Amino acid sequence: MKGVVFHGVGDIRLEEVAEPHIEDPTDAILRITASAICGTDLHMVRGTLGGLKPGTVLGHEAVGIVESLGPNVRNLREGDRVVVPSTVACGYCSYCRAGYYAQCDNANPGGLLGGTTFFGGPAMAGGLNGLQAEKARIPFANVGLVKLPDDVTDDEAILISDILPTAYFGAELAEIKPGDTVAVFGCGPVGQFSITCAKLQGAGRVLAVDNEPSRLEMARNQGAEVINFDSEDPVQVIRDLTGGIGVDRAIDAVGVDAERPHHGPAAQKAEEQKVQFDQELSEIAPEAPRPGDHWHHGDSPSLVLTWAVQALAKAGTLSIIGVYPPAHRFFPIGMAMNKNLTLKMGNCNHRQYIPMLIDLVRSGVIDPTEILTQTEPLTSVIEAYQAFDERRPGWVKVELV
Repeated sequence: MKGVVFHGVGDIRLEEVAEPHIEDPTDAILRITASAICGTDLHMVRGTLGGLKPGTVLGHEAVGIVESLGPNVRNLREGDRVVVPSTVACGYCSYCRAGYYAQCDNANPGGLLGGTTFFGGPAMAGGLNGLQAEKARIPFANVGLVKLPDDVTDDEAILISDILPTAYFGAELAEIKPGDTVAVFGCGPVGQFSITCAKLQGAGRVLAVDNEPSRLEMARNQGAEVINFDSEDPVQVIRDLTGGIGVDRAIDAVGVDAERPHHGPAAQKAEEQKVQFDQELSEIAPEAPRPGDHWHHGDSPSLVLTWAVQALAKAGTLSIIGVYPPAHRFFPIGMAMNKNLTLKMGNCNHRQYIPMLIDLVRSGVIDPTEILTQTEPLTSVIEAYQAFDERRPGWVKVELV
């Protein structure tokens, strides 16, 4: 069968891989009908999230048909159509029972201190083969597969696998109360859904920060007040738009691959921090490729964190759902502490939110396909990765069929 295989930083290939088989009683084999490309995949290809073993199949989002089941998967049948939560969880440890599926004690081979396990990730995240392939083995399938109703399409369901629950989780972490003003940093797929979910949870205003015009236009279409950091200073504009106070809540939907402004009034401040940012990058991504045609990592790993802290009002809340590797240790803790900020962050507990989000999609409260901008066959996956990596105008979310 075909799969998207990681061979090293900057080197991914579509090639033949071995078909999966049942290994444990709670496994299922899934024939994948839809997958997707995520920014987390790009972090690994760019080298800003290290530790991915060459030969690993990429991808952590999927919809598919159950082909076979282990004897302890008692809630599904062969032929069921399902969506896959991106993080893997056993369902019975104390963390899973408390809803912290992303911190499952049993999913990670690294043991109790192993941390979040997700498909297509590095060794520290379980080292499992991913879902950008024709078939996949799903551990703990009784928990790790959610049956789909017939009236939820693959196009809708693929967005419920990871990015919509991540955004809902991020808005929940932000502690949004009715009437709050919320800043969303990053208008990629998770950022777009963060705008949606912030409004769903009662935000009075949402300010959206990015520099890519088509993404900003998509945010504006949702009713967000947009800020282009390449033409204006985002922190100053946020203060101006809030009477000098700042926002009540901020969501970092960018992570380690943040880019600094290269034009406009914010560019000079960022240039003054170039030495600092370069030092951060040398520690975080020592294997990142030299600048070339593809796989451009961000150049300012701590910039969004700093902007968010600066833009928040005193006693505000910062939600961090952008991906940061363990090597990232750069945060303006002094400024945050002296503003009495609340910091909440982490990997999404996907399994907690997916059933509820399926119902919201079925009822028409959310139409996730509004951000699905490209649908490509698996045979075109490398070209699709390159276009997504380059942030080509209009390329927000890519589905693979």
